[in-house]
Amino acid sequence: MILYGIPNCNTVKKARVWLEEKGFKPEFHDFKKKGITIEKLNQWCDVFGWEVVLNKKGTTWRSLSPDLQKSIVDQKSAVAILFENNSAIKRPVIEVQGKPVLIGFNEEAYTDALK
Repeated sequence: MILYGIPNCNTVKKARVWLEEKGFKPEFHDFKKKGITIEKLNQWCDVFGWEVVLNKKGTTWRSLSPDLQKSIVDQKSAVAILFENNSAIKRPVIEVQGKPVLIGFNEEAYTDALK
């Protein structure tokens, strides 16, 4: 299991605590330090949809110019922005055996997916 995120993100912190309390010990991938590939972003978008992977509720999204925001109309344009602004990725993303299974943190979804 790999948990992708940023260590100081509150949602990532909640997910890490929940996972540890349930006995999971995920590898942590800090994509601010280690980066993220376009291939990985496309994989996540294929599973969750680019509209979900692109976090429009965060400060990174709000800091983008209105013109740049309007230019994001499909997966290709979203991935290009996410690659350059990885803080705009919805966090965390959890992969199990190389497959993305969860994005964000929802206790019920985690319980259902990680039985």
